[in-house]
Amino acid sequence: MGSVARLAALLAVLALRAGDPAGAAARGDTFSALTSVARALAPERRLLGLLRRYLRGEEARLRDLTRFYDKVLSLHEDSAPPVSNPLLAFTLIKRLQSDWRNVVHSLEASENIRALKDGYEKIEQELPAFEDLEGAARALMRLQDVYMLNVKGLARGVFQRVTGSAVTDLYSPRRLFSLTADDCFQVGKVAYDMGDYYHAIPWLEEAVSLFRGSYGEWKTEDEASLEDALDHLAFAYFQAGNVSCALSLSQEFLLYSPDNKRMARNVLKYEKLLAESPNNAIVEAVIQRPNVPHLQTRDTYEGLCQSLGSQPTHYQIPSLYCSYETNSSPYLLLQPVRKEVIHLEPYVVLYHDFVSDSEAQKIRGFAEPWLQRSVVASGEKQLPVEYRISKSAWLKDTIDPMLVTLDHRIAALTGLNVQPPYAEYLQVVNYGIGGHYEPHFDHATSPSSPLYRMKSGNRVATFMIYLSSVEAGGATAFIYANFSVPVVKNAALFWWNLHRSGEGDGDTLHAGCPVLVGDKWVANKWIHEYGQEFRRPCSSSPED
Repeated sequence: MGSVARLAALLAVLALRAGDPAGAAARGDTFSALTSVARALAPERRLLGLLRRYLRGEEARLRDLTRFYDKVLSLHEDSAPPVSNPLLAFTLIKRLQSDWRNVVHSLEASENIRALKDGYEKIEQELPAFEDLEGAARALMRLQDVYMLNVKGLARGVFQRVTGSAVTDLYSPRRLFSLTADDCFQVGKVAYDMGDYYHAIPWLEEAVSLFRGSYGEWKTEDEASLEDALDHLAFAYFQAGNVSCALSLSQEFLLYSPDNKRMARNVLKYEKLLAESPNNAIVEAVIQRPNVPHLQTRDTYEGLCQSLGSQPTHYQIPSLYCSYETNSSPYLLLQPVRKEVIHLEPYVVLYHDFVSDSEAQKIRGFAEPWLQRSVVASGEKQLPVEYRISKSAWLKDTIDPMLVTLDHRIAALTGLNVQPPYAEYLQVVNYGIGGHYEPHFDHATSPSSPLYRMKSGNRVATFMIYLSSVEAGGATAFIYANFSVPVVKNAALFWWNLHRSGEGDGDTLHAGCPVLVGDKWVANKWIHEYGQEFRRPCSSSPED
């Protein structure tokens, strides 16, 4: 790209949004896009450099201490009393009066650690915030729920779905990476602090098990201990109604910390409760998974995420077919697009290889500096929510000629007017750790929706381009239509959101399933009603 073109691209990007790019986004949103998580590798590499310098300084200091130790030890190993020689007697007095004091009060150790701390403090503002740790922990719980993953397996680095006695491998990593006891404790504690004992208990149980296996070993980086894990797990069981387990774990805690008065009082309380209600000792409470009030279709949604749903095979329904599509457009005559009809009601089509690898890479590159936490419409406001974990950016077609070409290709394929204000700018989305978007409609369902500010009607159609592949998860699930579409790199998914009458199509309720493994990028082109009057004529029939 020449300097003039680069300047034009820069000015176009600056026109997107005033202010600083999202590369300097507020801390606490790192977990919500995998590209932001990847950027966190850079400060950690700098921390590794600081730690390497610290270790070299400490190694030099310890070598010098070892030299001093060996020198003094050799004098004590001599069979003849070393004090008979006046030189040796002098050095003994000097060592005890001066040398040992210098060794013990040496500033070298404090200077080494001070340099490490100073370097850390300079980098600290670039590091993920505690909110990121909470978000990442909730992501693991989400994956645990949606894909029915076994916590013990996750702790070993294995992605397995366990249903009864059946065990299914959902993903086999090339290299196993297991979690530590402290890792499991932190996930459990996030759930514990939310009062979510359904998730807290299995993670804290795994933490206790791992801490027991390494008891007595000290790890500098750990924040928690066996006693911490036992303490939290005991109270979680008590809150869940299992007094017997709470008592057993509290008694174990006192073996390691017998002077803890609070735990001693808890033991007395649990013993009293069991004495008053002996049935509590044998009846184990069933812990219910936390309810999500806004998600009424959870079972269907999760079932579709776990598999490809009930999507029929093409040979069973002849009306589902594959073809080369030109849409009678001269633009596509010499290079038709491979079209796969996925579903008829609602009408959902997958266009394979709609973009090239280089186009997908360029789109991701244009968007990355401007990514900000994705929001949803809440009345007249736009708010970040837990049921949508991603970052997004809007790209005008003036950024690069390639985006103009992309719009022409979408228009030729759909036959619709995709120029503003009849369509929105291209929205590019990068999903975070366990990133997802729970069941929702793309079209507005309320007259107060911010979508109507464009003065071009509702969203009549969605054109969604997969800009990357993923190793597992991340499918697009259509809830009421009961089918899902896996991520197909460089392909585009198209569907109508509205009937020809202008009414919303309820069967287009869809979701972005949590990404189990991989970096999911999509680009959305939302096309509005106005400007399509002669391209998709209206009809009074609700079936059209």
